[in-house]
Amino acid sequence: MTMPYYVAPEQVMKDRAEYAQKGIARGRALVAVTYDGGILVVAENPSRTLHKISEIYDRVAFAGVGKYNEFDQLRVAGIRHADTKGYAYSRDDVDARSLANLYAQYLGQVFTHEMKPLEVEILVAELGKSEAGNRLYHISYDGTVVDEERWTVLGGDAEVIAGRLETAFAEGWTLAEAVRACVGVLAGPDRELSATDLEVAVLSRTNGTSGGADGRRAFRRIEGGELAALLSGPGAGG
Repeated sequence: MTMPYYVAPEQVMKDRAEYAQKGIARGRALVAVTYDGGILVVAENPSRTLHKISEIYDRVAFAGVGKYNEFDQLRVAGIRHADTKGYAYSRDDVDARSLANLYAQYLGQVFTHEMKPLEVEILVAELGKSEAGNRLYHISYDGTVVDEERWTVLGGDAEVIAGRLETAFAEGWTLAEAVRACVGVLAGPDRELSATDLEVAVLSRTNGTSGGADGRRAFRRIEGGELAALLSGPGAGG
């Protein structure tokens, strides 16, 4: 009788982790920071149609790095979950923590039981009524959840970029200051990133009279001339 091929469980988990990490490292990085008006997410992404950053619900945003089709499926599932929960209960019951737990359970299940793990890292961000209420949940390919306080980095070269961001971060900075700093840490000392190389979005407390923490649609994309002005000018917006 032929004996089955045996691989130690520790080796299986190690191989899966290395496989996922290699896939994620091939993707361009993404940073999220708090600023005086909300939460800013900046990704290196030259595509105008394949978004890394998206709205999940009124005050909740999603961002992903790695394999696009895999994290986009997670985005769609999150929107369906949020819409169902908001309709069945209350819009205020939809929060980033429950979504992060849902994603973590799914990613952990796939990592443990499936042949191939998902090659993704994702961020679930929620705008609070004050800065203390902001939430940044960084979920890894294996389902690990990290509750970040001020900023987080996802994707390739995360450790190097995180080191730059830790030095650059300033409490209470304006949107313009935060955008320029995030672009600087993504680019590093040897490159320059223009507005066409970037995808930028905010969860803003001043996003119109009915937006922000006390209303709906806090999510807003920053594109075109507005982004170019933020990158080059001294002014700030909300």
